[in-house]
Amino acid sequence: MKMLINVPETVVADALRGMAAAHPDLAVDVENRVIVRRDAPVAGKVGLVSGGGSGHEPLHGGFVGPGMLSAACPGEVFTSPVPDQMVRAAAAVDSGAGVLFVVKNYTGDVLNFDMAAELAEDEGIQVAKVLVDDDIAVTDSLYTAGRRGTGATLFVEKIAGAAADEGQPLERVETLARQVNENSRSFGVALTAVTTPAKGSPTFDLPAGELELGIGIHGEPGRERRPMMTSGEIAEVAVDAILDDLTPRNPVLVLVNGMGGTPLLELYGFNAEVQRVLGERGVPVARVLVGNYVTSLDMAGASVTLCQVGEETLRLWDAPVKTPGLRWGM
Repeated sequence: MKMLINVPETVVADALRGMAAAHPDLAVDVENRVIVRRDAPVAGKVGLVSGGGSGHEPLHGGFVGPGMLSAACPGEVFTSPVPDQMVRAAAAVDSGAGVLFVVKNYTGDVLNFDMAAELAEDEGIQVAKVLVDDDIAVTDSLYTAGRRGTGATLFVEKIAGAAADEGQPLERVETLARQVNENSRSFGVALTAVTTPAKGSPTFDLPAGELELGIGIHGEPGRERRPMMTSGEIAEVAVDAILDDLTPRNPVLVLVNGMGGTPLLELYGFNAEVQRVLGERGVPVARVLVGNYVTSLDMAGASVTLCQVGEETLRLWDAPVKTPGLRWGM
């Protein structure tokens, strides 16, 4: 398998060096693996810190900047960052107003962020944590107990980040983040297996004529394997699975997310089918975002995330944001 890298051992460090060169408004500590807003800490502002294994770009480092995260901690590929990274990030962004950790529900992330919160509090930093567990495909997986954290992470980071930039207190930012997670559901599908730099070949066998329904962002197994389906058929399965678990009372944000190896031509076509199904099911749509945002290296496939929003959460979604991976209104 051909990959645009030097050697697998330096792939994360190389990417961080390239990110630093491309985005001078970020302070990228390559050695300690922490990405921070250049203007942090901002007086009176809650710090927002997230992180996880590399390979899901632009999540999380690509979402650091005004209107979203204050800092992000990249781990090795598909591997949790370590507590020292998280404590360093919290210290870099804490203005005295406290820090919110946004944690995807994977066992390593949960354990390390819990440990980091204790260490940060020992240093006098007030820390709150929000767990993202929006994936309804499976209850438990290779990487987690309970539902996995996937596309809703973007919604949580954007809406909580906007609230923090407004100067809202830690308790309110935490409450909003929890509400967004509770009101979000996701479902993903893989058309190909994922290839990690260390392995250099697909991590599981998925024959050309088949797809995997309900996969996670590390290539974890899904609900079932089926013969290849049309875009419209996949949209019906994904949206109906979500609506079986979530009954929106309000309009929804829609994220049609690529897994890294699916071109926008296909994603926009898939979005057309998602919108068709939502219309047929009587679900009003407030906003739509289409693109590769929460990826799995080179995996071909897509996921759908729905988040029902109220007046405040929609306003915070629309608020200006300026990050490498998401920007509008600035």
